[in-house]
Amino acid sequence: MSVYPAISELACSAQAVVETSRPARYAKQLISHMCHKVPCEEIVDGHRITFNREGIFSGYGDVLVTDIAGETKLVLWAYAEDEERLERVKGVLLRHLERFGEREGLSAHFSV
Repeated sequence: MSVYPAISELACSAQAVVETSRPARYAKQLISHMCHKVPCEEIVDGHRITFNREGIFSGYGDVLVTDIAGETKLVLWAYAEDEERLERVKGVLLRHLERFGEREGLSAHFSV
């Protein structure tokens, strides 16, 4: 990870809290899929995806399963250096998650 900036150095971030009865299942599926394409590492409550397709760093995506107000939720965080890259990271996370949760009608939206 040392070749990439720390999250604290990135100017843009957004969060999505995804309503689903199976947050751990979707987190596992998303991480399993993404880790075949780009680097992933374990962090507290989940995993961090480093978006660096073809050696071009776009940002990070955190896929977390956490307890919010007594309920287990799937939480996505996107981090990037600028708004354009942030939109790219958010888009990749959402497209894949919504495709995996299509039967359930899963949808998610990021907020700042």
